[in-house]
Amino acid sequence: MSAGEPGPRQGAAGPRQQASDKDAADSPQQTGPEAAEAEDKQEEHDRPQDAWSARRDLVDHSPKAMGVGDNARFGGSLVAGDQHGVSGGLVAGDVIMGSKTEIYRFGVSTTSHGSGEVPSSTLDRLAPYFVTDESRFESLLSRLRTERVVVLSGPHYTGRRTAALMLLRRLGASPIRSLVRDTTPAQLVEQLGDGQHPAKGYVLCDLTTRRDQPLREPHLLAARGQLAEEDAYLVITVGPVAALEDISAVEWKPPSPADVLKRHLLELTGEATTDRLLALPAVSTFLERDHQLREVASFAKHLKRYADGEVTEEAVGTFSLFTLESQVQEWFDENEELIPLRDKAFLIALAAFDGGPYALTAELSDLLYAYLQDTADSALQPRVPVFGTHIVKRLQLARAKGYLEEENTEWGPVTQSKAAFLDNRVSLVLLREVWTGHPSARPALVRWLQRLAGDARPLVRTRAASTVAVLAYADLPSTMALIIEPWATSHLFRRRLVAVNSLTLAHLLEAPNIPSILGSWCESEDPAMRWVAIRAYGLIGAERPEQTLAALRSAARKEYEPLFDEDGEEEDIDEVMVKQLAQSVELLLLSPAGEQVLVELLHRLDQDRAVHDLALRGFLSACARRKDDARDGRPLILDWYATSAADGGRAAGGIARLWRSALEDRRHTRAALEELGDWVRAADHDPATEWALAGLLPALVTTASEYQRLSHLLRTVRGEDGSAPPVVAARLLTVLPNRR
Repeated sequence: MSAGEPGPRQGAAGPRQQASDKDAADSPQQTGPEAAEAEDKQEEHDRPQDAWSARRDLVDHSPKAMGVGDNARFGGSLVAGDQHGVSGGLVAGDVIMGSKTEIYRFGVSTTSHGSGEVPSSTLDRLAPYFVTDESRFESLLSRLRTERVVVLSGPHYTGRRTAALMLLRRLGASPIRSLVRDTTPAQLVEQLGDGQHPAKGYVLCDLTTRRDQPLREPHLLAARGQLAEEDAYLVITVGPVAALEDISAVEWKPPSPADVLKRHLLELTGEATTDRLLALPAVSTFLERDHQLREVASFAKHLKRYADGEVTEEAVGTFSLFTLESQVQEWFDENEELIPLRDKAFLIALAAFDGGPYALTAELSDLLYAYLQDTADSALQPRVPVFGTHIVKRLQLARAKGYLEEENTEWGPVTQSKAAFLDNRVSLVLLREVWTGHPSARPALVRWLQRLAGDARPLVRTRAASTVAVLAYADLPSTMALIIEPWATSHLFRRRLVAVNSLTLAHLLEAPNIPSILGSWCESEDPAMRWVAIRAYGLIGAERPEQTLAALRSAARKEYEPLFDEDGEEEDIDEVMVKQLAQSVELLLLSPAGEQVLVELLHRLDQDRAVHDLALRGFLSACARRKDDARDGRPLILDWYATSAADGGRAAGGIARLWRSALEDRRHTRAALEELGDWVRAADHDPATEWALAGLLPALVTTASEYQRLSHLLRTVRGEDGSAPPVVAARLLTVLPNRR
């Protein structure tokens, strides 16, 4: 069974796991021994990433629209907050589910305008709504009057065609004839001066140019001569990346959406009603978005319907999302001639990597294109031009922008060229539309996500998880069966971690039933599924610390069950699983719910061996974390202790008790002394750390044996790389109360 086929909802790692693992190493051009070799390489380098660094990758590389770093519901975040999702009064889940409003289609067809005379009624209808900078427009008129031909350059749906018609109308060039866009530069003169269809004005929208057939100055000179003979004028519109040579095109500056909306409302209603409508909060929200002028015009008509009592204010508020949904549907409903399959693959990849490096998005979009082409026609080899579409044209199609921004990487922050949709809701709407509206694309999308999950780059794996989280919100059963469960039952830690992140982000989006899924998996007989649940609890468990710790304690007892044999001799435990349990406790301690977690750990500290071990392992793991992850940074737990002690909080006493327990327990004494030695070395670099440690150490000495243990540590602790004892150790020794 392949990863693209439905499978059982749950089960141990078996054929489904093997299929998903194999698919992750597959590509349309890579099968058999090559795929096996790729999988072997993955296994060779497969190691479980520690929970703290994995959390950092999740925060660094998740889409901004998900608001991971500022979300208090995300247990690993040290930043409290209450916003999650996109702006504009909608959380991400609302965007994914859609506007749920049936509104008449606003669309302007993306097909070209046909050839023929433009009716005067069309010009009369457009004229009252036309908005422009009059001084700039007069300059364009003067140039057209003098040169007889003007080339306007600008993106689609910015009013170029209307501006061209209004230029000709203002000059009195009537009748006006529209030329077909398929006219090539060499055919331009032939289209002018048709004796059967005489005209004084010509408009050619989106002239077709290619690199080998650019629009050149001789073409315009020939056209100018023909136009002079007929006393006629021509306005040509082209896109930003049209092939032009020796030609100075005029960049079209579209009017602001606010000005266009106001003009339309004044024409449709009146001044008083216009002022009332423009004051609506939904109107301000709409204008903050990157809406095309055609959408603004449709919004004006919708506002008139609201003013007439035909629609509700709620429908006004959802109109922006509706226009976005219509745009996405338009992208994927268009035939291959207008939007080729490769461009559709780029749109999907940009939705997955929104705000990520452009080169990475383009690279992986070509991989998705190959999978989509394999689904559409496996006999047709996908052809990807090495030097293909210009970045400007691709971003224009996607209504996206390019920009430079710093990106956190394994090698530190670096500046990269990134790409993002102008509207941060697009990625959520697009992924939902592809997954639920175009099921035929699922096999290719699943294969692509399997490849991303096995990628060596943390950003790629994180975006695979964030993409699957959106799919899970839109259709949880299918996403679980086709993607998340195969990852969760994989024998590769890398893919299991992507399953962890997928479930975490899905829960952040408020997808249903994630806690119950984790609860079930935590009790599963499949160790891979237990591993996934345990890791996910560390990320989302701060919402419900008592229930989460109860689940982790139960899992710990399950791991400790075979600890003693029939003769009472201690046996080995699964260190990998126990370590994951400890790391989840670590994340919970360092979450905004840390104090509740601390109280719960102390309350059950001596309940049994498994619970005791879980608490101390988790605590010592947390003690190793430093501020900003700097090597000599202040320990986060020590900083917490100092703050609590200064405020008279109860956390200080709890932290001291856990330290004493860890130092006293022979199974943890060595690890505790090593960590405390690291704190001493950190204090040698930072006076604030020294003061905090000086405040903690007396609380760790309540007996003679505790004094002897700590005094011995401070007298014998070595400096960095085994050098002489740090000077601070002698000063700290003086704060220990003598319990002889």
